[in-house]
Amino acid sequence: MTAQEVRLCGLLLQEHFGEVVERIGTHLLRGGAQNLRTIANETNTPLDLHGACDFGSGRRGPGSPVEYRASCERVLRVLRYPRYIYTAKTLYGDTGELIVEEVLQRGHMTMSNTVKTVADRLTHNMEEGRSMEYSEVVSAFSKLVETHFLQRCPPVAEMGTAATSTTPATPSTPAAPASTAPPTAESNPDCYKLPHVTLIGRGKRRRSSDDSEEQRGGKKAKMDSESCGDEGIYWLVNFERFHQHFRDQAIISAVASKLDQTSSEIVRTMLRMSEVTTTQTAAYTQPLSANEIFRSLPPNYSISRPILDQYLSLLVDDPMEFVGKSGDSGGGMYVVNLQRALANLARATLESVVQERFGSRSARIFRLLLRKRHLEQKQVEDFAMIPAKEAKDMLYTLLSENLVQLQEIPKTPDHAPSRTFYLYTVNQLPTARLLLQHCYKTVANLIERRLFETKENKRLLEKSQRIEAILASLQASGAEPEQLTEVEEMITAPERQQLEALRHHINKLDSTENQVDETVFLLESYIFSTKTK
Repeated sequence: MTAQEVRLCGLLLQEHFGEVVERIGTHLLRGGAQNLRTIANETNTPLDLHGACDFGSGRRGPGSPVEYRASCERVLRVLRYPRYIYTAKTLYGDTGELIVEEVLQRGHMTMSNTVKTVADRLTHNMEEGRSMEYSEVVSAFSKLVETHFLQRCPPVAEMGTAATSTTPATPSTPAAPASTAPPTAESNPDCYKLPHVTLIGRGKRRRSSDDSEEQRGGKKAKMDSESCGDEGIYWLVNFERFHQHFRDQAIISAVASKLDQTSSEIVRTMLRMSEVTTTQTAAYTQPLSANEIFRSLPPNYSISRPILDQYLSLLVDDPMEFVGKSGDSGGGMYVVNLQRALANLARATLESVVQERFGSRSARIFRLLLRKRHLEQKQVEDFAMIPAKEAKDMLYTLLSENLVQLQEIPKTPDHAPSRTFYLYTVNQLPTARLLLQHCYKTVANLIERRLFETKENKRLLEKSQRIEAILASLQASGAEPEQLTEVEEMITAPERQQLEALRHHINKLDSTENQVDETVFLLESYIFSTKTK
């Protein structure tokens, strides 16, 4: 874990959960696993980690205090919450969006609580006299589970057992050490099994008088879940499944830009057919025959079988190697080469960064070194067709930024410069790790800037919120237009202009943050794929 990762995690915790959680989370990230007493003494704060940490048995074995450790990876996923929610909205509509949003906000929820909360929220936004049926929300929830976007939490009993299970000691064999690795949701055989829940009814419209009752929401929700038959069965968001979906979309977009829309639709069909059966660490999708692919194509793509074979041959022969052929049965067996696709996407990202920062000529040199692996300076000048002085300056600039490496190959043992080859090369994996750290630093800077802008204009933002609340209250009570105009004029023209400029600036920062996160995701996926080879 690097300093940039810890800094970014701290800013995310502070922005979403407050200074108390930020202090404890950063303390655990830097200090490692610690027991509750140590955390309380060293931070002097109450604990509220909101699912950003896990627990296990102490390092001293059974009977030692339970230790807590913060998960840097889990905290960094907060950065991607808007993308998870938007994906659920795209696939399953407003109902799917609210289900994923509620589960993300609370960390884990029972099915019955989720259905009731989402139905109430949807009913509140409907016209008067209309309400959302529980059955519609249950249907959306079931689809999210069937496609593995939601999964069951591992039972707490299992976690305790896994954390404290040991092999009994005998006179000849000592006791086995306790397992400190927490169980994963995938290890639960009922991970994607829906419980039998009795939910009949409609969502309730929230009134202004119900605000005081929200304080008792936790107790009321517990009573409701106990009466529905799914008590103790909690659900969480399957981040790996969302990441698999993001990866597939990136591959489809790359194929569409490199070839055409029909080729991308063929690849989309192959990925969709194997999306549930392909694990996150798989190098290839499950083999699919040309006959299966032809039958599964969307109806609006009325291409003949010979044309499909031509497209598949074109995809197999393409230098990007996104699609491979694994056999000849069934008209040919085809797979999507996931690791090769991620490597090519990461490579394109690196080339794009070099071009944006150092210009097209430096990008030409960078691509040349990626393709040729090792070249001397004179060879770089000749192949890239760049004057010697310019090529030398560009190589040294890239070398100083650690984007290019210099390898010495001596002819003699004394390493004399006159008898040594100096070869320039690009190591894609270390360069991707370097760029990933730059991305973490960029996101942290964007968050700090947004927090600074919000703090500087705190008074104006609070005034705007107060006026918006007054206007909403007056509109609900049927106030006269003159009254509404009088309240709106409480914000002066300069203040209104300043507010618009601030919102535009913050929206631009948010948009940039999301764009950088797309680069972070591609680089993280590529680095993770190299570890699973």
